[in-house]
Amino acid sequence: MSDDSFKEFVLDQLSALPELRARAMFGAHGLYSDGRFFAILDEGRLFFKTDAQSQVDYTTRGMGPFTYEMKGRVLSMGYHEVPPEVLENRTELAVWAGRAIQIAGAKKLVRKRRWDLQSRLHRSSDFSFAVSCVGGRQALPVQR
Repeated sequence: MSDDSFKEFVLDQLSALPELRARAMFGAHGLYSDGRFFAILDEGRLFFKTDAQSQVDYTTRGMGPFTYEMKGRVLSMGYHEVPPEVLENRTELAVWAGRAIQIAGAKKLVRKRRWDLQSRLHRSSDFSFAVSCVGGRQALPVQR
């Protein structure tokens, strides 16, 4: 199956997802639902966003992580290949995709909260010090 026909197949299988779209990226495609980047299509394979808990479902079925090479090193991301039997079953695929979308949304929320906190710290004119949550230590005073 060519990459384009595989992409069309996957988009058809996931057509029930809200605001589903594919965007070209580095020779592959990223899949988004409701603005959340939850999947990668690359070389005729589908990878879903995973976390420590969900990746067990993939690895116990013999499915590995998405990897790429950069500067002679093989790197992996938090995405794992979807098992063929899941890919073929539209209902089960939607359940797995829903979990990947939730994981992608949770990661996005953590980054947004971190950004919001940093923005508030930088905008506050009367904020003279910051307390680090790591280890309960006090950070150095903020100089303005």
